Amino acid sequence: MNPSLREICEQVQYNCHVADARHGGDFTMCTYLLKMREYYRWETGAGIRDPLPKEEVGAWLQEREALWEELAEADYRPLEIGAETFEPFDTLAINRALEPLGAVYSAGLTGGARAHFFIAELLDREEREGQGALHLCGREYARCLNAPPAMASEAGVFLRREALRRYLWEKYESWAWSRPDNPLGRAFACYDFDADPDRALDAMTEAELAAAREHELGEMEASEQLGDGWNRMLMDLALTPAELMARAVKDHLADARRTLPMLLERGYEPSIHFYLGNLSGMRQHLYPQLRAAYDQWLESGDLEPLRRRAEADRERWERLARELLDLHGLHGRKAADPIRRHLERRCREESAA
Repeated sequence: MNPSLREICEQVQYNCHVADARHGGDFTMCTYLLKMREYYRWETGAGIRDPLPKEEVGAWLQEREALWEELAEADYRPLEIGAETFEPFDTLAINRALEPLGAVYSAGLTGGARAHFFIAELLDREEREGQGALHLCGREYARCLNAPPAMASEAGVFLRREALRRYLWEKYESWAWSRPDNPLGRAFACYDFDADPDRALDAMTEAELAAAREHELGEMEASEQLGDGWNRMLMDLALTPAELMARAVKDHLADARRTLPMLLERGYEPSIHFYLGNLSGMRQHLYPQLRAAYDQWLESGDLEPLRRRAEADRERWERLARELLDLHGLHGRKAADPIRRHLERRCREESAA
């Protein structure tokens, strides 16, 4: 690696450690241990299917938690690139400085106002008129414990191929313990994981990169539609059930705009199965109608029920998002409970309709 790039990556990794010190304990114990196992593999360069040495992993875990304890009160540091100094969240300016080095950087806030940072190899950059660029990221040089496979911000869209590949393998491993007959299993069955797992994983990664691309572009379109008030609302809802519900509404709006139309137009069955299999938690709770349409497709082989459902619900998600903004405008920082109650009521009404 270029020595200048290595020094920048070390600076980014420091901020990643600070972010992990602040937010690593936010996960449930099971999720935390799974993420730490994956993080160890990434940091040590271990293959995703290599057996892990228990004693070494245990020692690494203790050292990492000790480091986080030391950094619990630390601040994020500016990045020094050449003769310039950048605030760590100034993604646009930092990426301009990184262009000659063939690297790409992202910083921002995820759910619960948790900071994240990463720097990676830049595989491709697609300029989009009037919107931020779309970045395809390869090998990751510095990252946090939490590694979302894709994200969108005012600086553009960032598709993290390596993070997505690891995420898909974790999904496959979890499913393979008992191999239930469910949408995820149907998605994995479309690839030959038993005979050639590496090739299957590569093929699935490419397919799901396309879906992730559409979702993040849909997120950007939804952000433009909803305006800056949406992010202000999320900050006021941080770490409440209402925040999870609001984020789920926007995710559904993004998918209604871009992801589902693309998947259904192409009729690519593995990604349709994976989309429904990955629809869990709050997103599934707010949208049981989509699973019903999916089940109709399984029975009939006709995608039309899914198409009709997705098209009909686009206006629904737009309307719900506007209603949440109105409630936030009315209640301000005390909007979490009114928003939660409103969405629960709407969910009951629409499920009964």
